[in-house]
Amino acid sequence: MKSSGGRRRYRQVARAEGQQRTREALLDAAEREFFAGRFENVSLEELAARAGVTKQTLLRHFGTKEGLLEASARRGRERIAAQRFGAPAGDVAGAVDNLLGHYEQQGEGALALGALEGRDAVLGEVLASAKQLHYAWVEHAFAPQLERVRGRVRARRRAALIALCDVQVWWLLVHDLGFSRAEVRRTLIEVIERLLDDGSGRR
Repeated sequence: MKSSGGRRRYRQVARAEGQQRTREALLDAAEREFFAGRFENVSLEELAARAGVTKQTLLRHFGTKEGLLEASARRGRERIAAQRFGAPAGDVAGAVDNLLGHYEQQGEGALALGALEGRDAVLGEVLASAKQLHYAWVEHAFAPQLERVRGRVRARRRAALIALCDVQVWWLLVHDLGFSRAEVRRTLIEVIERLLDDGSGRR
């Protein structure tokens, strides 16, 4: 038979687990709207209903709609960073595979989100953070090749890698030009390898 202290601890654990499930459900609902480009227009009541809770519960957890957005974006960034920074440094094919895996899962959402740039200060901060993650990933994925060059050559090469690996290039190749995944992969690998191998000693 459990003691009163044991029952109290059990209830506390169960309550904390229930609160965490509620929090995750709200973050999931926000993320779906966020990556569909609908976060501006969805109401607190709708977000709460999609998580199976009340508006008051949402406000108790996050305070405001912006607070929910910031928490959702932070969680999404952590998950994306874990996936993207799993790319092996210096391996062009591995970096491209990593990138395509990410864009196939979330590329359309990222583009829908990017279309909202400039409309809201909180969204602007989220988008700026996403860009910085992409820049940092380029520095990580191609670190050995970038270390071989200095000055403006490195700056230009880094900029070209950021552009080549951008989600809009993936969208253009897949949706506008109709390339298969294998064709997109081969195209990116060929172009990136030529960029990194061409005249690496020049300043």
